Amino acid sequence: MPTNEERLNRLDRMRAEALLGGGPVRIERQHAWGKLTARERLDLLLDPGSFVELDAFVMNRTADSAAGEQRFLGDGVVTGHGTIDGRLVFVFSQDFTVFGGSLSEAYAEKICKVMDLAMKVGAPLVGLNDSGGARIQEGVASLGGYAEIFLRNVMASGVVPQISVIMGPCAGGAVYSPAMTDFTVMVERTSYMFVTGPNVVKAVTHEEVDSESLGGAMVHTTRTGVAHLAAHDEADALDAVRRLLAHLPQNNLEAPAVVTTDDPADRQDPELDRVVPDDPHRPYDMHDVIDRIVDAAEFLEIQPGWAENIIIGFARLGGRSVGIVAQQPAILAGALDIAASTKAARFVRTCDCFNVPIVTLVDVPGFLPGVGQEHGGIIKHGAKLLYAYCEATVPKVTVITRKAYGGAYDVMSSKHVRGDMNFAWPTAEIAVMGAEGAVNVVFKDAIAGADDPAGERARLVAEYEEEFANPYVAAARGYVDDVIRPSETRPRLIRALEMLADKRDTNPRKKHGNIPL
Repeated sequence: MPTNEERLNRLDRMRAEALLGGGPVRIERQHAWGKLTARERLDLLLDPGSFVELDAFVMNRTADSAAGEQRFLGDGVVTGHGTIDGRLVFVFSQDFTVFGGSLSEAYAEKICKVMDLAMKVGAPLVGLNDSGGARIQEGVASLGGYAEIFLRNVMASGVVPQISVIMGPCAGGAVYSPAMTDFTVMVERTSYMFVTGPNVVKAVTHEEVDSESLGGAMVHTTRTGVAHLAAHDEADALDAVRRLLAHLPQNNLEAPAVVTTDDPADRQDPELDRVVPDDPHRPYDMHDVIDRIVDAAEFLEIQPGWAENIIIGFARLGGRSVGIVAQQPAILAGALDIAASTKAARFVRTCDCFNVPIVTLVDVPGFLPGVGQEHGGIIKHGAKLLYAYCEATVPKVTVITRKAYGGAYDVMSSKHVRGDMNFAWPTAEIAVMGAEGAVNVVFKDAIAGADDPAGERARLVAEYEEEFANPYVAAARGYVDDVIRPSETRPRLIRALEMLADKRDTNPRKKHGNIPL
């Protein structure tokens, strides 16, 4: 019969063994690849000393000892909970030093346990992904494990924030879990995501491609929109997680924290009075507007390299977390296209899930014309953004800085789709279309029959601009709540958000809507 001391010594030995993962040699190899270990990543992510591990002694159940197969304590994933800025989070960190981080039945059950706990107690879930995929030796049991995780991703969606960090390979079925989380962060040069790898692609389509070109961080943050942020290194990626969570509540029943700020709520910025050029065809950078409005010019832009004609991200106004959606006149004149509509729709719905007010800055000439856009389904994709704004019940405050033409005016959080407070700058032009286009349609025959068609067109354009290219027609109907000086935008937004802080709005009872996907 072992003594108590022997039992305690055994516990200490097993804990020490669990900390080593796949062993010193594999840890050194992980470092040689420029990657941290699963536990080192958790140390960077969580508040010091806050991590509480669960299931450290779980092991693979199917290893054949007669065949010399090894078993490792923890079985390739570290799970548990800790705090970030003092707030509870649940975590899993895949350990590439154990069977290449491949997923087994027991491994999946560990992840499912922390996912279930996150939903029960209402706390965010962060997954650090570094895995070669399903553990082939376990066959369908491994595939079943993935499906169990996918189900919980869906059940947790809109209940607690879910963030995925891709810190190595993520291939095959494994990619679908990160794809269903709220935000995905990738690490440049050391992470990649794809359904089928380069070897399969070559065998099937005869295309020569490497992992980075097929599914690296730059691909997914500039071309596909699969990932939301690309980080220079793993520390940067984990810092991005902390910054994202700072703008989100613990769950869908709470509001984001209001923080103190030294930036005065009544601060005005005279430079905003000059930011919109006199020439309506000249671009300007909407980032200049955002930086001058938000607290301390701090803006966490999301998906900055994809669909750059629209800007999305988090900031604070008077200490309140807000989601910002804004046209970028410097790219495609700020027109809405397929990618921009999809990008903004997803962000609007994310903000609405987690009670983050939405501030919309509008300078949109319309939807991007072209055969490619029409054949690509701009109708359906544009409807996603319209649907998202209509559905959202969080406070919605809109500022039209310059153009708001056609159906794009309706879509961009207009009063008609339950915008709560809608402001316009004096430079705003709210109309079905621009002056020249409208005159060419409405006065086509009059211009053709005039002695001086060019002069007549110019006169009619000037008349149209004088009468319609302003915000006052919309203001007269109450579609715009006020026309404000650009310099006073920040205090007006903050006061509007304070007024709307206790807003209550509901949608009709239903199982769920049918967004045009």
